[in-house]
Amino acid sequence: MLPQKDDFMKEITFKTSRSGGKGGQNVNKVSTKVELIFNIAKSILFSDEQKAILAEKFEAKLDSEGNLHVVSQKDRSQLANKEDAIEKTLLMLQKALHVPKRRKPTKVPKSVVEKRLVSKSVTSTKKQNRKRPDFE
Repeated sequence: MLPQKDDFMKEITFKTSRSGGKGGQNVNKVSTKVELIFNIAKSILFSDEQKAILAEKFEAKLDSEGNLHVVSQKDRSQLANKEDAIEKTLLMLQKALHVPKRRKPTKVPKSVVEKRLVSKSVTSTKKQNRKRPDFE
């Protein structure tokens, strides 16, 4: 179960800095780059089992303290970048906690097998007819 945005906002912190890229002098003056920091281990939104799954999935993205860092500098607005970072993080958490449905194995229908074998035999006779006749 994914946490609500309001509950999630209580557990995250933001760091801002100057962003690179387009924006002209705005880039040099305004801190628009946003870094969202979320500590999975200290979160009360997830169960211990979910925390273990998240820690395993995000192992490469966690720092030494167990914080997940998500950076956004797509927009020229700090507020838009904050929203983008939140959406990114929630999407990452949702994907990490998603359990795929188990596939039910099914048999291949007889008609499909017969159709494939007929197709193979047609191709075989076609190629046999391309050979030179043997007059011996």
